[in-house]
Amino acid sequence: MLGPGGGPDRLTGTAELTVRVAGYDEYPVVHPRRLALLRGGDGWRVEREEATGGPAPLWDFGTVRAASGAHCLVLGLAGGPEPERLAVVADRAVPAVTALWGSAWAGRLLVELPATEEQFGRLLDADPAGWGGMAAVTTAAPGAPWHTPADRVLVNPGAYEGLSDFGRQVVTTHEAVHVATRADTRAWTPLWLSEGVADWTGYRDSGRSPRQIAPELARDVAAGKVPSALPADRDFTAGAAGIAQAYEQSWLACELIARRYGPQRLVDFYRAVGAAGPGTDRDERTDRVLRDELGLGLADFTGLWTAEVRRLAG
Repeated sequence: MLGPGGGPDRLTGTAELTVRVAGYDEYPVVHPRRLALLRGGDGWRVEREEATGGPAPLWDFGTVRAASGAHCLVLGLAGGPEPERLAVVADRAVPAVTALWGSAWAGRLLVELPATEEQFGRLLDADPAGWGGMAAVTTAAPGAPWHTPADRVLVNPGAYEGLSDFGRQVVTTHEAVHVATRADTRAWTPLWLSEGVADWTGYRDSGRSPRQIAPELARDVAAGKVPSALPADRDFTAGAAGIAQAYEQSWLACELIARRYGPQRLVDFYRAVGAAGPGTDRDERTDRVLRDELGLGLADFTGLWTAEVRRLAG
């Protein structure tokens, strides 16, 4: 449509919306948008703004409420869980993680708390049906460089609210470990190790028994279903059958290392795997680092772990 001056009254274009949360993001997060512009008597204005792919920002769903803690910032939405309650949990998680993993990380969490599971899926740019059982996920927001990712802990409100106070603390501490270990985690780090250390840190000093921490695995073992290998990465796929057992098996593997060699050796082993570099088969690399750090190979470690799994039968 042409305006009085012969030019168009409406235009469309694309733009990149960049946002940086002060104190949490070193680089801006990038959200691609499509803009519809309308010209009026006082100039051009944005008539409509639409996402053109990728994860949605939280504010696309409504007015954002913020709760600041000593070690965190929780962003929530009206109608959803109270961000202040989650800030209390996050403030306990950060010092617990720092006590084990050291202070080289930022020592703070940015948490996004949508009001619905559907919003949670859109924050992930994923089908929420596949993530229904996940209480929280740590993800790098789009656009920031790989070496300084903009980490967000995204909380699935239905699953999270269904947990006990203890369960919420474990989940939040678990996600804080992923943020704290980002610099030590590589594409070749096995998920049984990265998820296992996160769960082990979350349950550390909880006083819970292995059967309490790994109930699904204990039931499998009692029924004669004993795994013969550590979990593969595909076992952690959202919605995968046996995903609860994969997490429990991973916790038990890291519990074995920490109990047999000490917590610091578990931390050192994790960092050594990340520092090992690409170029060889993952199992060969893990085997080499196990020998260097703990004095036994992957096959022997798997044998010790399998014996620990069998003990869950009582």
